[in-house]
Amino acid sequence: MAWNEPGGNGNNNDPWGGGGNNRGGNRGGGDQGPPDLDEALRKLQDKLNNIFGGSGKKPNSGGFGGDGGGSGSASGSSFFWVALVLIAAVFYVGMGVYTVDQQERGVVLTLGKYSETVGPGLQWNPPLIDDVQLVNVTQVRSRNHRALMLTKDENIVDVNMAVQYVITDPRDFQLSVRDPEASLSHAAESALRHVVGSTEMHSILTQGREALSVQVQERLQGYMNDYKTGLQISKVNVKEAKAPSQVQDAFNDVIRAREDEVRVKNEAEAYANGIIPEARGQAQRMVEEANAYREEVIAKADGESQRFTALLAEYERAPVVTRERLYLSTMEEVLGNSPKVLVDVEGGNNMMYLPLDKLGQPGAAAPRIEVDRPVRLDNQSLREVTDQVIDQLRQRQLNTRREGR
Repeated sequence: MAWNEPGGNGNNNDPWGGGGNNRGGNRGGGDQGPPDLDEALRKLQDKLNNIFGGSGKKPNSGGFGGDGGGSGSASGSSFFWVALVLIAAVFYVGMGVYTVDQQERGVVLTLGKYSETVGPGLQWNPPLIDDVQLVNVTQVRSRNHRALMLTKDENIVDVNMAVQYVITDPRDFQLSVRDPEASLSHAAESALRHVVGSTEMHSILTQGREALSVQVQERLQGYMNDYKTGLQISKVNVKEAKAPSQVQDAFNDVIRAREDEVRVKNEAEAYANGIIPEARGQAQRMVEEANAYREEVIAKADGESQRFTALLAEYERAPVVTRERLYLSTMEEVLGNSPKVLVDVEGGNNMMYLPLDKLGQPGAAAPRIEVDRPVRLDNQSLREVTDQVIDQLRQRQLNTRREGR
């Protein structure tokens, strides 16, 4: 019967009351107090027993004083602690599960000592024993460095440099050096000062900037390997190299002067490239003309010698005729170059004038007149004699050419 049914002994059976069965003591018949702790634990044990299949007997409603009640309480406590241990074990295992991304590597420390490096995927390590430090090994990091430095020729330059790097050895990056990136900054400045100090200012500011980057990268990578930082230098880029701001104006004047020097040299080279081939062409043309003139003179001399040899043979066979032919040929050549001829007539008092430039014109032919004795000729007779002389000269010239052929 329920404790709160009418007519029953409800006050004695009320678990929240102050009856004799209440182990909390008599608090007064009508006073209502907080629930008993043992009762709350018993209810929790009953629920766990139902979940995990417990077979303990339920204690009597009269209290926990009997034998059956004591056995059920012990069985319920054992199941409770087992369940608690299982829950703690599941929670502990769950705490040790973690995921390593594709671009990461995990450095595992067991009780503070390096154990292994794990790759991408689902991993597990015991919590509170192993400590896992994830390191991104694909991200390209960058650090900038800028400083005033002294060059080989004792000039000061302002150099701005950027260093790009990646982590290749997570173990060395986490354990070998306390602060690898700070070590990288110090090493970058040291490498840059060493290279700049062995290079002239003009080379750093102009075409030598690329060589400067390569040399700094090689030296900086050597430092990183010696320190075992686990860093790989992928690129060193010298962003800017200029003179200090205090002397920038004077330096700009020097740069402009050098640019003018280069421009003038280029113009001079272009002019030389245009003049030299032309001069060589003219020299070659003069050489060719000289060679042609030489060949012409030689050929002409050979022809004259052969002609003289042929005339000598003809002269030996007929001296008189040959002499007359030579005389007529010479006269023809001489008179052909003169427009006027004066003829001294034997026994006469007048000189005969022959206008060859007029006589050679068409339509100037006249009757042929033979002269047997020296006479004094008038103008008409002089023209007739001149025509006859010209006709004879032409006839002899034709004959001479035919014989030469």
